[in-house]
Amino acid sequence: MSDRPQPGGSRTEALGLLVGFFLLSTAAAAYEIGPASVLPLIQESLALEASTAGWLVSIMYATAVVTSIPAGIVLDRYSVRWVVTAGTVALVVAGVWGWFAATAGLYFWLLVSRVLGGVAYVIFWNAGANVVGSAAPRRYRATAVGIFTASAPVGFALGQFGSPLVATVAGWPAILPLYAVLGVGGAVIFLFATRRHVPGVETAAPDRTALRALFVNRAVWVVCVLCFLAYSLYLFVNTWLPSFLVAEFEISLAASGLLTALFPAIGAVARSSSGVVSDRVFGGKRRPVILSSFAVATPAVVAFPFVSQIGLVGGSVVVVGFAIQLATGLLFSYIAELVPPAVRTTAVSLLTSVGLLGAFIAPIAAGAIIDQAGYTPAFLAAGGVAFLGVLLAMRAPEPNA
Repeated sequence: MSDRPQPGGSRTEALGLLVGFFLLSTAAAAYEIGPASVLPLIQESLALEASTAGWLVSIMYATAVVTSIPAGIVLDRYSVRWVVTAGTVALVVAGVWGWFAATAGLYFWLLVSRVLGGVAYVIFWNAGANVVGSAAPRRYRATAVGIFTASAPVGFALGQFGSPLVATVAGWPAILPLYAVLGVGGAVIFLFATRRHVPGVETAAPDRTALRALFVNRAVWVVCVLCFLAYSLYLFVNTWLPSFLVAEFEISLAASGLLTALFPAIGAVARSSSGVVSDRVFGGKRRPVILSSFAVATPAVVAFPFVSQIGLVGGSVVVVGFAIQLATGLLFSYIAELVPPAVRTTAVSLLTSVGLLGAFIAPIAAGAIIDQAGYTPAFLAAGGVAFLGVLLAMRAPEPNA
């Protein structure tokens, strides 16, 4: 019998859920991005071209796009405790498998191990976004989910800054099992918090009619496209800002990387505060936050190629990073409020899949524009993407309206 979330969870249980899922997602995010900051070492040890080595990160996004919806359907139908436990085992196996493959110089098997780790990540993300929100009282739901989504930039920061340090001491392959094992602590906290039941909303497993209704729900697709646009902007700036700074301001790659690090760093603040802003400032309304986020991001992202002082660029990084990630932090509670409880995890999974599709496509599309026309048209195109977000957010439905 599935351990459907049950009503009546205590504050301790809700806190345990939040902490457990936060640690699981942080560990998986660090595992996901970890190779990015040691790619030169990976290229040297495995004799790889830059593009081939880059697939060790890209494969995680591709895996998430393909497996997110199936993972959500499984989570809606079966025991959350068992699925999360299986995901934890998969992450640890992926980390150890990756270490053996890397030390043996077996690139293909290292890549396959990353696919397994990608499956684990979407399990933690989709389950956490739904269960954490379900366990919280209605007026604090967006706040709780916003705090949970901050685990992604925290994990990215851990992976980016920690991997070179680990590589210096134990070699770069050690980052793979190290980050994976960190997730075990989160799993233990989650299992302890849910030893009696999974607090939240009691639901039955969805039938085909409920799933069909979800996939033809216009409101759901509006929010999904907003997520696609937000993640497209997020990955565009993360990917191309360092190169832009080096080319336009003639600063070192280390300095440009430090400045770009403000972008995910401010995300931890933005995502954590997204629910607070929605719940406290706008009285629980979601649409004004999303609309404001894209409205602020549009001129800020267009401004990048037109500013001449590095300090102003830093200000633009903070503004765009906060605005866009304020939206991404709220969208995952927003979509759950638009659908029946029985398909909430599936809805979150659909949102994850569509959003990460934008994350996968945007850097490639932007690179093509930069190759053909330069950075200014690329930033103008990003501004167009943000403006589309403004137009779409104006038509977004308000939950329970």
